[in-house]
Amino acid sequence: MAWKHNGRTIQIGKAWVSDDNTKYPRQWNNLTDAQKKSAGLVWEDDPVVETFDTKFYWAKDIERKLADENVVDEDGKAVNDPTGKQMVNLGLKSIWVAQTKSTANSLLQKSDWEITRKAEKGTAIASATSTYRDKVRTACNTIETKINNCSNLTAFKALFDTPKDSDGMSTGNPPIYDFPDEA
Repeated sequence: MAWKHNGRTIQIGKAWVSDDNTKYPRQWNNLTDAQKKSAGLVWEDDPVVETFDTKFYWAKDIERKLADENVVDEDGKAVNDPTGKQMVNLGLKSIWVAQTKSTANSLLQKSDWEITRKAEKGTAIASATSTYRDKVRTACNTIETKINNCSNLTAFKALFDTPKDSDGMSTGNPPIYDFPDEA
């Protein structure tokens, strides 16, 4: 937001000269709005920057696709990668299923040493560890199912909403991040 004179921004606290060589002191901002306008000043608001969530949109009002799409050129012919395989733009479902699998893998890696020890030495796996690992795999499958069941972007975006009780208090994780707490 700024006062401008013929497109030039006039700095508050600095003297300036108008096009007709009228000199204004550094206290020019103390003038009334009417005096500023008679001096040729025009108030301009900052441009409105349209925002959008890049998780769901390519640009304002341009949704990302849920499903994968084959890449084609302007003539509708397949675009192939250097190995000759058809290129594919991954849709939100594929991207978030992969992300969900990655999250589950990270959670399971923390206890993989117990699985390795069991395989190598026959040492029992703690029941809490087995239970937790089962919960992680179940949560991963549940989240993947929820992702794949989305029929439109609105349903997909709802997976990122934190559940709330009647008082507006959070009651858990958003469905897309609903993994169990660590054992």
